[in-house]
Amino acid sequence: MLSIQEVSKHFDGITAIKGVSFSIDKGEIIGLVGPNGAGKSTLLNILSGVYRASSGTIIFDSTDITDLSPDKVCKLGIAKTFQLVQSFPELSATQNVVVGALFGNSAKISLKAARKKAATNLEYVGYPMDKTDYPVKNLNVVELKRIQLARALATNPKLLLLDEVTTGLNPKESNDAIALIQKIRESGITILMVEHVMRVIMNVSDRIVVLHHGEKIAEGTPKEIANDEKVISSYLGERTYM
Repeated sequence: MLSIQEVSKHFDGITAIKGVSFSIDKGEIIGLVGPNGAGKSTLLNILSGVYRASSGTIIFDSTDITDLSPDKVCKLGIAKTFQLVQSFPELSATQNVVVGALFGNSAKISLKAARKKAATNLEYVGYPMDKTDYPVKNLNVVELKRIQLARALATNPKLLLLDEVTTGLNPKESNDAIALIQKIRESGITILMVEHVMRVIMNVSDRIVVLHHGEKIAEGTPKEIANDEKVISSYLGERTYM
């Protein structure tokens, strides 16, 4: 589904991503991990069109998306959530998701249909339905994350990019997030996710890609990554995650 080929990104002479390559098959959950500053969020921003790669090629469903803008990438079927929740604070939860339904894909639907789709997606992600008309500026971080995820799903993505979706959640909320990620995959959506909580990433990922100083240092199953000496010394610190 997605092929990342020797992708690099430079910011004013600083290399954030250096020659990263890996692929994602349809139906997989791929975890992307590494220390702070490893380039994980930068790579997701490149894949979604927020940043342009300095070099390299990105192929999605046989289409070269390397130089496409975020709106064009989204309409092809790649949706992204953000580490710091992005929203329209004065709009309601429903209206925030309607934006994704109306403008996030190439299909044209009516406002009525978009509202129905927003309600369906908010319920799907476990958002409290008694708060659908609340301005999002009055909501907590868990509710904001669910709205952001519902908006991404409303674009009908084939590939979902999740950037630290469990950050700030307590253990129960994290468990709920794991169950939701698995449910999304079961619906037919492929997932690439950045996550610092290793318990989460080890439990949901089919494969894990590890970045360090912008370079890929390992790729494999959760068990292989948990026992990779290079990963242990640079990131994990110990074998306690499996």
